[in-house]
Amino acid sequence: MAVRAIRGAIQIDADSRAEILEASAELVAEVLHRNALSRGDVISILFTVTPDLAAAFPAYAARKMGLAEVPLMCATEISAPGALPRVLRLLAHVETERARRDIGHAYLRGAAALRTDLSQ
Repeated sequence: MAVRAIRGAIQIDADSRAEILEASAELVAEVLHRNALSRGDVISILFTVTPDLAAAFPAYAARKMGLAEVPLMCATEISAPGALPRVLRLLAHVETERARRDIGHAYLRGAAALRTDLSQ
């Protein structure tokens, strides 16, 4: 069994607790779905948000989804000129038999513009 890293991002409309938690859950669920993973396959997740998102911790949504025993961390992205606003990102480390080239990264909503090569 290999350890793989999976990237994902989602853009939300506003800095609200409800939107951050909903988008976080949507992104985690999509990463699990695209890679045929169970919660037990997840080693850890690092969530980042752009500086304009501060109403909630994305990790809380993952905990509510049953990832209570998985190490989760939240951080703020750097404020780079021209960066896409209101973006929540994740870097998940998982155990999987999939080859690196077969990993399904998830760039959702407006964040699809960040990685057009990976968006589906």
